[in-house]
Amino acid sequence: MSNTSNLELRGLSHTERTIIDTMTRRGKTIFRVENLENEFGYKRSNANLLLSRLSKKGWLQRLGAGIYRIIPLGSDSTNPIPDDPWSIAMELFSPCYLSGWTAAEHWDLTEQIFNSTIVYTENKQRTKTHKIAGLVFRTKQISSIRNFGTNKIWSNNTSIQIADIHKTIIDIMDDPLMGGGGLHSVSIFKSYIQKKDASLETLWKYAEKLNQGAVFKRLGFLIERTMPNQTQWSSTFLEKINTGIINFDPNGPKSGPIITKWGIKINVPLEDIL
Repeated sequence: MSNTSNLELRGLSHTERTIIDTMTRRGKTIFRVENLENEFGYKRSNANLLLSRLSKKGWLQRLGAGIYRIIPLGSDSTNPIPDDPWSIAMELFSPCYLSGWTAAEHWDLTEQIFNSTIVYTENKQRTKTHKIAGLVFRTKQISSIRNFGTNKIWSNNTSIQIADIHKTIIDIMDDPLMGGGGLHSVSIFKSYIQKKDASLETLWKYAEKLNQGAVFKRLGFLIERTMPNQTQWSSTFLEKINTGIINFDPNGPKSGPIITKWGIKINVPLEDIL
């Protein structure tokens, strides 16, 4: 019904209207079948049937198994592209937080616009890329000990967990692909060190907590090359590197000069780093 307003869709029963009205009043536009079980006392089979019926009538949009979104009144489609990907991410992948290029955009570390949302989740993922209701989510599965260094913000009455500006850098140094690749990760780091709240001490504390050798190598190398007056911190990071050679960009070319001191192959153009 691409040209039909919600107001013109088939009517609701008293039970269906109660569900829609109650959730709307609570500001909960995204909910699960468990909400009907716990808050309305429905058995799961009846709850699933009700939600499925509301979806067929065009009042709800199915986002995943047992997860639905109230379609805004006035929408000209029964399957519109939502304008709140962050709140949807919190519902679909919780416990989770936003990071990578999504957090970099939020903290004004990049001007590049990405068409997908980066989500770090503790839930097991069968695939890294999820296309849901016209939105694209790129997930990275993590353990609970990596879920730190986040801030709580609000979007559409939903609590959003997002990596703080320092954890954003740490996550990207751990996996440059989450920052849009090696070169863009360097650009994000350069933007970070220009911020008034940039803190090498905080980066160090977070890097120690994460305890990933690649982070010490990439971050220490960038500090040395872009902040030559911070020899104390580059030396501190150098003390933590382990043996072996890593690629600065894990998804970049295989060739490039090796910086033995840092145990890192610079497989991105050096002129874009210096």
